[in-house]
Amino acid sequence: MALIKSISGIRGTIGGKPGDNLTPVDVVKFAAAFGTILAEGKSGAKIVIGRDGRISGYMVQQLVINTLTGLGIDVIDLGLSTTPTVEMAVTMAGADGGIILTASHNPKEWNALKLLNEKGEFISAETGARVLELAAREEFSFAAVDKLGTVTVDDSFGQKHIEAILQYPLVNVPAIAGMNFKVVVDAINSTGATFVPALLKALGVNDIIVLNGEVNGKFAHNPEPLPEHLSQLCNEVVKQQADLGIAVDPDVDRLCFVNEDGTLFGEEYTLVAVADYVLSKRKGNTVSNMSSTKALKEVTIKHGGTYTPSSVGEVNVVKKMKETSAVIGGEGNGGIIVPDFHYGRDALIGIGLFLSHLAEQKKGIKLLRGTYPDYFISKNKIELQAGVDVPGIFDKIKAKYKNQPINTEDGLKIEFDNDWVHLRTSNTEPIIRIYAESDFETKANNIAGQLMRDIREFS
Repeated sequence: MALIKSISGIRGTIGGKPGDNLTPVDVVKFAAAFGTILAEGKSGAKIVIGRDGRISGYMVQQLVINTLTGLGIDVIDLGLSTTPTVEMAVTMAGADGGIILTASHNPKEWNALKLLNEKGEFISAETGARVLELAAREEFSFAAVDKLGTVTVDDSFGQKHIEAILQYPLVNVPAIAGMNFKVVVDAINSTGATFVPALLKALGVNDIIVLNGEVNGKFAHNPEPLPEHLSQLCNEVVKQQADLGIAVDPDVDRLCFVNEDGTLFGEEYTLVAVADYVLSKRKGNTVSNMSSTKALKEVTIKHGGTYTPSSVGEVNVVKKMKETSAVIGGEGNGGIIVPDFHYGRDALIGIGLFLSHLAEQKKGIKLLRGTYPDYFISKNKIELQAGVDVPGIFDKIKAKYKNQPINTEDGLKIEFDNDWVHLRTSNTEPIIRIYAESDFETKANNIAGQLMRDIREFS
């Protein structure tokens, strides 16, 4: 199994030996390191905690809360929540930081501690490095008995999040309500089952069918919202004669849609459609990571803005958005970041903006999808064995394709005329991701397939 230590958090599989997996010992160690850093030079430090619906969530939550209070830190416990809600709660509560207990799209045996600063954004590389270094040294100083922290349970922030969406200027609640949408939601047995229907009802959508709505962490299918995992949702949209389907991941920061005929809108086009809507209302620039579709660049240019690619990872996208004053950005995995709402991927504000766009267009979702170019991204991955020399593999691939434009800012991106392929190691799993885009699906698959053969040959 695995324990992955990155600058933005700690992710691993539950059980096994400390240091190899995410065991209670590891949870306490990293929570103590983060809490120690956040509380430096402060009296009465405060941290917001929330979790998704994973089986291990309550156990990990109790370990984290008790560790933080043992350091003398006050905890605001949101209980079952979403990643974007916790991010917003940090600033709403005036906290010094936050911890989200979720492994995002990973299967049920995984969990993680995602670490937030006082702005409700993922911590910097520098702070992350300090957390890892302090955890390795295990030099913590816990509070005396009369200086222990307190725990405040507060489940109001989900509703506050929804109310903020309703007040957001570009969310057109009357237009959405006027369409009488019928929607099927795949909540993947996590907190989307609570918060997505609540948002839809607040937006005036009353005809809602929820699949996998029991919040028990026993995911009915692989929780990553990819085409091969969404057949149940696609079939149910057709069966129910619904206007659209909505799928989120377990912590509700990724979002994708299903057309009324059961076909997929395409997770890459979630951001494209939302950006098209936002840019039609306010001029500005956009950012997405370099594994995302080039359709966003084309939509941005159409509206007179400038598109800038970033390295993969939410913290990198946010940094580039701030540098370029982007009005909308995110990732092609269905992650929407609306900067004047908050700097974090947020499926809930994404739903509000997408439905506003759909309602104002007054056309079906399939027709809306038809207004955007048809590019295909072939998404693949190769699992890594221990000790594999990834830099060495990439050097050999660079030599093989030395006559093509190559970008090494984030892994290895190679351009072939109007097509591209991006190779990079994952921040969250022991794999190499291979993404390729072309105007033909078979061509994208062929490009990705060739690079996968190259990786195996040079391993």
